[in-house]
Amino acid sequence: MVKILWNDQFVKEEDVKIGFEDRGYQFGDGIYEVIKIYNGDMFTATEHIDRLYASADKIQLVIPYTKDVMHKMLYDLIEMNELKDGQIYLQVTRGTSMRQHNFPVPAVESVLTAYTKETVRPLSQLENGVKACFVEDVRWLRCDIKSLNLLGNVLAKQEAISKDCYEAVLHRGETITEGSSSNMYGIKDGVLYTHPVSNLILNGITRQVILSCCEEIGLSVVEEAFTKSQALEMDEMIMSSTNAEVMPVISIDGQLIGNGKRGEWAEKIQVAFEKRIPSSVKI
Repeated sequence: MVKILWNDQFVKEEDVKIGFEDRGYQFGDGIYEVIKIYNGDMFTATEHIDRLYASADKIQLVIPYTKDVMHKMLYDLIEMNELKDGQIYLQVTRGTSMRQHNFPVPAVESVLTAYTKETVRPLSQLENGVKACFVEDVRWLRCDIKSLNLLGNVLAKQEAISKDCYEAVLHRGETITEGSSSNMYGIKDGVLYTHPVSNLILNGITRQVILSCCEEIGLSVVEEAFTKSQALEMDEMIMSSTNAEVMPVISIDGQLIGNGKRGEWAEKIQVAFEKRIPSSVKI
């Protein structure tokens, strides 16, 4: 029987009752995280949970559980659903109250929902790479908050899918920011470039692991924005996310990046990344 974490209770899916005036539903007034599960263990759980609480602080949302309690509830959820490999999706909304734009007065209790999903690693794509396309970044200016306001991301991803691409490479004017659901990196002459942490990107947890891997393998890192034209001239490009891991980007808008295959540095980063996850499958 699949269990859902609803506030501090583990219930059947059909027993979850979300109010029609929940602010997450009406305003996107909430935050979320996706945590990868390898061999029954949460990968970088502490970092994900820390970011969840940081996002909550940025929108003045109170999560009524300590980080330790949250951590335990998520592990209990994994065990109850006997999940070996997959992910946890969790979100916290500001709660249910009469519809008004300002925060409820008095405050109402936030609503936590979390569930597990079985997924497999995209091994073929990790080896062969994926296609991408440029899409103008029209999102709001607080992309550092992992909020439920994802319509801009959804539209960008849909444009990519309609062009038979795996991901959209977002840009503000000529400057590359990130992907619709990923961080972006270019590698040129033995240096990895990626947009610096700011309000314009989400500082991905996988991004943080990748930068650590680069230090380990001797790949220089420059946290500096690059342009669309510079992206097309890179020796290699990669994107990253919780589920995509370290994904080579082999073309953008039909133009090959490098030789159109997974590059040497991408493969080295993948190997270093794999060493950090439990019982990984080699690619």
